[in-house]
Amino acid sequence: MSMTLPEFTPAQESLFLTLGSRALDSRLPRPFLGDTMADEIITTTGYRLDNFPTLNTKALHLSSKVFDVAVRAKRFDEMVRRFVLRQPDALVLDLGAGLDGRMFRVDPPPTIDWYDIDFPAVVELRRQLLPESAQAHAVGADLTDPDWLDAIPDDRPALLVADGLVPFLAHNDFVSLLNRLTAHFPNGELVLNGYSTYALWAFRHTRAMAPIASGVVNDGFNDPRRLERWVDGLTLIDEIFLTRAPEVAELTPVGRLTSRVVARSARASRIMRTMVLRYRF
Repeated sequence: MSMTLPEFTPAQESLFLTLGSRALDSRLPRPFLGDTMADEIITTTGYRLDNFPTLNTKALHLSSKVFDVAVRAKRFDEMVRRFVLRQPDALVLDLGAGLDGRMFRVDPPPTIDWYDIDFPAVVELRRQLLPESAQAHAVGADLTDPDWLDAIPDDRPALLVADGLVPFLAHNDFVSLLNRLTAHFPNGELVLNGYSTYALWAFRHTRAMAPIASGVVNDGFNDPRRLERWVDGLTLIDEIFLTRAPEVAELTPVGRLTSRVVARSARASRIMRTMVLRYRF
């Protein structure tokens, strides 16, 4: 039985692309991520994944369709896990969390406070679909509104997670948000996936992304060190190319060959797949 879902904007609708990709990944014989909670949520909502041509196409093997979303989530989880073990008194802020149950995959120490931030309609849906946890705090807010940050403690290190957020924030809003966040906390890290200018041009102009294309308002960036110039105190400490991920070995022969050829070039890798980036502040 399906739920009656609220009317979402294209930017909000994008949560079902990432959620659906993780759900489909969990159905693979050898999943990259194995997020069975995502599959349960998709089943409960009754959301039709064929709304997204990129997930519905017969031209690609399922492993290729879900690779980027599932493997980048796996890298993010690994980074979060390492951070909370080093900083057991920290906060984790999942920006634009959608219906992602990352906290349950990471299983952080009980001393960690975890904030899932998204639009109020999305947060209300989270409350209906995800388990409760004493250390989890759902914040319904527009990330471009500076006032929501007033309710977040400012005396502890913080890990800022932005998985799939960049396309849906205009450049000035994105930079302002990061500057507010890095100024709010004494220190911490930022992990996000960046998109090249070509990738976001393709988002807006290919049929595969048609349901959410109008919500893409960021032009992307080709050099991850640009964020060091845009955001005070930010220093790049890691750039991970998914073309070089060990999980490439699980792709089809064509997928493996394509990734391994592109992996020889950092520039080509940034164009072909998203960049997983980690910064210190």
